[in-house]
Amino acid sequence: MLLITNLQHNVKMYYKFTTCCKFALAWGLLPLVVLNPTDAKDILVSYVHTYIKEEIKEEGLIRKAEPFVRFLEIAAMMNGQQINAENIARDAKIPRSTVDIYFSILEDTLLGYRLPSYRPRAKVREQTHPKYYWFDSGVARAAAGLLNDAPDPAWLGYALETLVYLELRVHNHISGKERLLFFYRVSNTIEIDFIIETRKAVSASKAHVVCVEVKHAKTWNRRWETPMRDLASSGKVVVEKMFGVYQGDHPYHFDGVDVYPIGDFLKILYEGKVF
Repeated sequence: MLLITNLQHNVKMYYKFTTCCKFALAWGLLPLVVLNPTDAKDILVSYVHTYIKEEIKEEGLIRKAEPFVRFLEIAAMMNGQQINAENIARDAKIPRSTVDIYFSILEDTLLGYRLPSYRPRAKVREQTHPKYYWFDSGVARAAAGLLNDAPDPAWLGYALETLVYLELRVHNHISGKERLLFFYRVSNTIEIDFIIETRKAVSASKAHVVCVEVKHAKTWNRRWETPMRDLASSGKVVVEKMFGVYQGDHPYHFDGVDVYPIGDFLKILYEGKVF
């Protein structure tokens, strides 16, 4: 389910599609959806139903479908957000241990990925619950039962994060770098969407990281840089680069922070200029 498997062939098409990515954020980037946008809803509904029927039921991965379907809807609604197994268990009316099993099934069937939190030898209390990203925001929206409603700004924001996260994963893999990816969060107001650890901490040597902040906005707000700058000045890690990604039209360079429109960011990512 990796979106880009042949870099030279696909990147040009991908830039063209994601630089005007309103459709992509709402409906995802399944090949059939991209090629048949007017049938996107039917394709996504069919995809989810086929997944539950063929990948889950017929493979015997679950005993009963109903609890899994309830879990799937909740997990889809939380695309791009931190997951709390206790809360999900309560809402889905399933045991806490079953939540872990179900998330493992999603990962084993390549439906999504857990993104761990980063803890750079800090004295502050960082948040430890992982985030969860689906492999496609359109599929997540279908599994959440939200296709009949226009996506709200919050959903589109998580969808943009999902797009960037998946491309970081793809580049990390096809480039052979295999760096560890994280997010960093201290509180509800202090968060860095993505941390790429480019060098591990060894003995007295600090870890080296690249920070990426993603915003679903046409105008970049300088205050969004604060968490990255604070981490850089904390002395806990060596911050090699800081990037902002947004949906505006112009790149900016603000004293160590490089801000790019989504298409421009993907271009430099695959040129190896991010990490």
